[in-house]
Amino acid sequence: MKTVLCYGDSNTYGYVPETGLRYPKNIRWTGRLAELLGDEYIVIEEGCNGRTTVTDDPVEGWKNGLDYLRPCLNSHKPVDIVVLMLGTNDLKEVFHLDAKQIAENAGILVDVILETTKAKQGFVPEIVLVSPPEIGKGMPQSVFSSAFAPESIEESKKFSQYYQAVAEKKGCIFLDAARYIYPSDVDSLHLTEEGHRILAKQVAKKIRP
Repeated sequence: MKTVLCYGDSNTYGYVPETGLRYPKNIRWTGRLAELLGDEYIVIEEGCNGRTTVTDDPVEGWKNGLDYLRPCLNSHKPVDIVVLMLGTNDLKEVFHLDAKQIAENAGILVDVILETTKAKQGFVPEIVLVSPPEIGKGMPQSVFSSAFAPESIEESKKFSQYYQAVAEKKGCIFLDAARYIYPSDVDSLHLTEEGHRILAKQVAKKIRP
């Protein structure tokens, strides 16, 4: 069986925009992915609300995706495929980062995956680098508006071009999530049930063409 590690933020965790709770496993894109891939694969869900790429959250610094990545890879080894979707939280106003810088930070995570797995399990996994969905146009009215400036909406639209460049440079499989899904109108940040269904289908295509 092949192990697929899905490493991401609240949209990998399965955050429900209407309630702030968690979608059931059969609704989350990671759970649906497991169903689509079948018995030959084990899908590990490693989503954390608020997780960033490489920056420390000023309130909850433990949400830095870089800090947890190495122990995560080591505890789940051998890992055959990593699906990496991070970057949305880095657009929070407190970090003062643009899409290009965030994509480069995602590239740092790719390097860590390659270096760690080569050393700890003897081979490197395939990496599916997913550029995150856009931030919705309703963000100024969202409950998350205090964290995300209105400018983050336009900046999120630039994710695709920069993430694709990083993927090509690092030898990753690339998936542009924004091409297929859009966040809920409720909070302009988190995926609907339909968004999870579509994302699972697109990720599965990258893993099993």
